Amino acid sequence: MLDLESNERGVILRVRAYAGSRKNAVLGIREGMLRVAVTAAPEKGKANRAIITVLGRALGLPKSAFELISGDTSPKKRYLINGTTENTVREVFQYLC
Repeated sequence: MLDLESNERGVILRVRAYAGSRKNAVLGIREGMLRVAVTAAPEKGKANRAIITVLGRALGLPKSAFELISGDTSPKKRYLINGTTENTVREVFQYLC
């Protein structure tokens, strides 16, 4: 099950990033984290921006709704998603995974 935290501004989502993959995709859920693969290299924030694009497309939200709050250089990241609820995020990713 996906671990989500409510925040006064939205929802905090834990992500396990797989940078330099063959395709951009949501791979599934493991240990409460959403597994996201991106083709971008893990350099100068390219992979972080690509993850935001993948998450935005999945949730139907603009890139501006996402904020990386921890894990800038780590594969384990936390994103704040503004303007949504835990139930919405959980439903979308349960359906995709």
